[in-house]
Amino acid sequence: MLPRATDHASPTPPHPVDEILPARRMLPAALQHVASMYAGLTAPPLIIGSALGLTPAQLSALLAAALLIAGLGTIAQTLGVYGVGAGLPLVNGVSFAVVSPALATAATQGRDGALPAIFGATLVAGLLCLLLAPVFCRLVRFFPPVVSGCVITLVGISLLPVAGTWARGGDAEAAGFGSPADLALAATTLVITLTVHRMLSGRFLGRVAILIGMLAGTLIAIPLGKVDLDPLAQAPLLALPTPFGFGTPQFVPTVIATAAVVMIVSMMESTAALLALGAVAERPVRDRTIAGSLRALGLATVLGGVLGSFTSTSYAQNVGLVSLSRIRSRYVVTLCGAVLVLMGFVPVLGSLVALVPLPVLGGAGVVFFGSVAVTGIRTLAKAALGTGHNAVIVSVTLAFGLFPVLDPDFYARLPAPVATVLGSGITAGCLVAVLLNYLLNHLGRGTEADPDAISAEQVTALDTADTVLGPKRSSDWTPFQPSGSPSGTPDHGRHTRGTARPAPAWPYVTGPVDPTDTGRHHRPHEVPAPPHRPDEVPPPLHPSAAHEGEPPPAVTENAVFPGPLHPLHPRPTGRPDRPRQRHSAEADPWQHPQTPSASGDSQ
Repeated sequence: MLPRATDHASPTPPHPVDEILPARRMLPAALQHVASMYAGLTAPPLIIGSALGLTPAQLSALLAAALLIAGLGTIAQTLGVYGVGAGLPLVNGVSFAVVSPALATAATQGRDGALPAIFGATLVAGLLCLLLAPVFCRLVRFFPPVVSGCVITLVGISLLPVAGTWARGGDAEAAGFGSPADLALAATTLVITLTVHRMLSGRFLGRVAILIGMLAGTLIAIPLGKVDLDPLAQAPLLALPTPFGFGTPQFVPTVIATAAVVMIVSMMESTAALLALGAVAERPVRDRTIAGSLRALGLATVLGGVLGSFTSTSYAQNVGLVSLSRIRSRYVVTLCGAVLVLMGFVPVLGSLVALVPLPVLGGAGVVFFGSVAVTGIRTLAKAALGTGHNAVIVSVTLAFGLFPVLDPDFYARLPAPVATVLGSGITAGCLVAVLLNYLLNHLGRGTEADPDAISAEQVTALDTADTVLGPKRSSDWTPFQPSGSPSGTPDHGRHTRGTARPAPAWPYVTGPVDPTDTGRHHRPHEVPAPPHRPDEVPPPLHPSAAHEGEPPPAVTENAVFPGPLHPLHPRPTGRPDRPRQRHSAEADPWQHPQTPSASGDSQ
């Protein structure tokens, strides 16, 4: 038997997300992710442990548990096995939103009973995330480009103040906070990173410019006395997290309620980071992707409650790193998770990463935090801001999202659960964007789109999406039913997609064609008349046809119209559509063809 022609065909290259890089490239890229997330990962355990007065051994165990859970959660996110994980280069870690509730719990439960109550509430919050994952994932339909673009932009803008704090030294209460030496070190790191990115553009070293910049900044900081070697000398060689090492979990209702709010905030922030990552990696985020990501998040949170960690979330700074380096392989982030697990068992490795001064990390953070905001701006460019109410949605959303960023005490006098939700600029902006998009673009008359911003193909597809223009057998005619609309009424809550239909079989009357005519409607043209039986009588045109006897314009298959409800689309008012005004023969030299008679002859 002769071999098939396809047997020798070259295999299809994998998507960049599924690409496996060589070890010499994968390891530096993974270490770059570890270095960019390490400060944000270790800050919450350090702050909480210091506030509770933990011993160095207890603090080391708290850090080891945070690193171990972050590594396991990251591996689960990237692999996406058995419905757990997103299958994207997404990094998990401890949520910073847990710091304030943990300190409040310490004030009410005391130092000895704080951690058992916190870890008991963390267990319940993780289970809540697992239960809500199948429901929460359906919210992706409420994230069109105008909403997701706002949220992704707010993710990047909200992280920029963190980079500014790191660039000044990290501790606002320290004596040398914001010193010229720290600012100069951050600026030097930034300049080195940009120089490497520009000079080595197109090469692999240019893609790991963040890592090179942080290494160079750390070497420069050593003679300046900005590198502290004490954590490296005091770190234990091995640390094995033990289940419930801080005591038997306690389930306090008030602490559980606060942890549930923090979990919902983390779920919303993680969904926003996942949407940004999908845009960067050019892999669409679907319902099952969000559900898998939230399952990994819930399992990591439950495991954190057992081993001594806190609520997990997805880190947006690593999304910016993917955008900047253009290394989209999820296996690079899998290796990053493996390094985090190793650091959890061997704290000395974590101390090596901790040698990077915060000003150096702040200088590098300006680049990859800003990259997230740029991704959001690119998404907003697809939302047609000159159309309808989208500009209003963006302006109000950015305002509400930036209020807590510019003034952290903006919602301080509200009830604690409300202040926790709105205190996150990402969460507040996400809620406002979804609500305004529904009220302005979906409720009532819908989007008042600008006809000048609509292409001719979209108008043509719109004219033929709901009706069949031209004669067709009445027995074969089926009204257009968009998905999600069982009754046949257009579903104005979603983007309507035109579906190509076969051309009518009945002959049309020929007419003149003017090549200079750029009007929206196609002029009649000559169509060959197919043979027909003498007893076959053509049915009348459907009443919704634009012009009787004209052939239907070409339909662009799967055309997406701007806005959920186009002004040219039939309105759900319950009133019959008014016929379009036709030009008279004196005003318009183009004569419309007449409807074929019952005998099949033209009138």
